Amino acid sequence: MNYLTNFMPMKDRGLIFDIRRYAVHDGPGIRTTVFFKGCPLHCLWCHNPEGITPGIQKAVRQRKLNGRSYSYEEEIGRWLSSAQVMEELLKDQLFYEESGGGVTFSGGEPLSQSAFLLKMLSETRRFGLHTAVDTSGFADADIFQAVASLTHCLLFDLKTTDQDKHMEYTGVDTEQIVNNLKSLPPDGPDLFVRIPVIPGINASVGEMMAIGQLLCTLDARVKRVDLLPYHRLGRQKYACLGQKYPGDFGQLCGHDMKEFEKVFTNAGFAVKTGG
Repeated sequence: MNYLTNFMPMKDRGLIFDIRRYAVHDGPGIRTTVFFKGCPLHCLWCHNPEGITPGIQKAVRQRKLNGRSYSYEEEIGRWLSSAQVMEELLKDQLFYEESGGGVTFSGGEPLSQSAFLLKMLSETRRFGLHTAVDTSGFADADIFQAVASLTHCLLFDLKTTDQDKHMEYTGVDTEQIVNNLKSLPPDGPDLFVRIPVIPGINASVGEMMAIGQLLCTLDARVKRVDLLPYHRLGRQKYACLGQKYPGDFGQLCGHDMKEFEKVFTNAGFAVKTGG
């Protein structure tokens, strides 16, 4: 089935599954993060499974009241206009200004709803808001470049440079992702490279060195490398969606994370672990 079957995003309407205020891990300062629904990747460690399917879903939630548990059904995803989203974003404009924060568009994969994303970037720019886009980089080159030209900051999720591993664990190859990353110019958006560190997949010095070597070839301004240790916080979400948790990759060792940090600091990059 084609990825976009039954999914027709429009320029002034987007399918959003959450708008989270006071976010502090989605770019600089205090931010509001808008989560777009739909993602062409199916990463086995994804902690936002509700963002993968490009359509409205049903989830079964549990609630306790007076010592008794109740189940109720909830729809995940709602179609919003740019005006509706902007109404939410502007509520915290003062916090953005005071903290050096702004708005982050995340997902899912926001570039999968490119027309609406570009509309939102234009609108936020009109109001002088700082923007960040959290992306896997898996998109047509013209779409990626259009988005990069309108945002102040890219949070670029990079899993591995190994083509076979990337295909096995995310469902897509790396060519388009790497080409888009390499296309970023030195005067383009600030680039934060976010690496989910997954035991048994990329949690090795060799994998990190391969990513570091790729980053050293870029023209873009790499502001920081963020190492994001694997966690299991998304397990309950899968259960609510009636889905099986796709994989448990085990625990990371703190010593290993220090070694991974050294790979990037030795290559001249600022590094942050966690968040």
